[in-house]
Amino acid sequence: MKKGMIYLAGLLFCSLSTWAQKAWTLEDCINYAKEHNITLQKALLQKKSAEEDVKSSQAALLPSLSASTNQSVGYRPWQDNGTTTVTNGQVNTKVNKSYYNGNYGLNASWTVWNGNKNRNTLRQNRLSAEQAGLEAEVTANSIQEQIAQLYVQILYLTEAVKVSEQSLETSKKNEERGKEMVEVGKMSKADLAQLSAQRASDEYNIVESRANISKYKLQLKQLLELDSTQEFDIALTDITDEQALSQVPALQAVYNEALTTRPEIRSSELSVKSSNLSIAMAKAGWLPTLNMTAGFGTSTNSLSNNTWGSQLKTNFDASAGLTVSIPIFDQRQTKTSVNKARIQYMQAQLDLQDRQKELYQTIEGYWLDAETNQAKLRSAIATEESEQQSYDLLQEQFQLGLKNIVELMTGKDRLLTAQQNRLQSKYQAVLAQQMLKFYSGK
Repeated sequence: MKKGMIYLAGLLFCSLSTWAQKAWTLEDCINYAKEHNITLQKALLQKKSAEEDVKSSQAALLPSLSASTNQSVGYRPWQDNGTTTVTNGQVNTKVNKSYYNGNYGLNASWTVWNGNKNRNTLRQNRLSAEQAGLEAEVTANSIQEQIAQLYVQILYLTEAVKVSEQSLETSKKNEERGKEMVEVGKMSKADLAQLSAQRASDEYNIVESRANISKYKLQLKQLLELDSTQEFDIALTDITDEQALSQVPALQAVYNEALTTRPEIRSSELSVKSSNLSIAMAKAGWLPTLNMTAGFGTSTNSLSNNTWGSQLKTNFDASAGLTVSIPIFDQRQTKTSVNKARIQYMQAQLDLQDRQKELYQTIEGYWLDAETNQAKLRSAIATEESEQQSYDLLQEQFQLGLKNIVELMTGKDRLLTAQQNRLQSKYQAVLAQQMLKFYSGK
């Protein structure tokens, strides 16, 4: 037994170690979140609960059957009459003041017709179960979208750190060169202090970017429901400018595809159908209802001279009947229910329109992000190349004493800004393109 427990503990430790050391791809993150995210698991439980409602409404179409029995003891303290018996010529009179009574019954009932309300309830519960499944998909899609955004943000900041590190190396070289120029009297200590400040600023930028990476990783781990102390890192993916500049799909084409595939739209459409059924169910209050009943029963009593079995047979009775209920005046309850159901139907239609509008705005936002960031990227590529050439020339002139410290630092700031702009526009363009594919069902 101990060996088995040790073996299982070893397997668990190895499994956790494997996950901890693994570099998570985007697909790994999404698949793990689908299985472990608590919000998604709650949504799936709502779906199971709705499926139970379907089974309950199916069973409501069948007759109900119940068995009952009642056992009681009675006492008559002033009972004078008794039972007289003659045994061996001797007359005996027995007065039974206490007695025992038993009743046994089997009853069945069936709603034959109630304005089709029970069948419409079944249809509505089926729609609700389907809606619950779609809402679980909505939750899953939302989680996937958040994971993708965090993942791309981490990729962007990781590459931004590399750019900042390159900038830091340049700042260090400029600072060392400045110290040499101070020693030979070609630069003032004030100018050297500016070079040192720029080097410190680059170091600060790196620390801040790394802190942001840790923050985004923590948010990603929370979506995956990973322990905060568990080691976690993502698989770094090289994203090229060509990928970011690939053709953006047409806005209307993405929207038309999303209307047929997105679960939030299908869920709203089912809400409209469900509300329409609610109107029919409310109108059933104006229609007659027909119920069928049947029952079997018998009883026994200890005061009887007959045997228990004989009493069961003698006292047996059976009954069957039909009950028709015709509504005449119900204090406007049915009319109120119908009107409220119609209002709910109109609200469901408005909710559908609202979701369609929200979907279009979301897709349009990603489409504009893709187009805008592609334009920014093209401009940033040209700007970075120009600023790099300009800064290389400034460095040469600075070392020759032809340019001052202000011109050098300004050129370096412009180059760093161009590099950061290029990275940001590239990753924003890629994220927007992937979101457009996601919303079109890919």
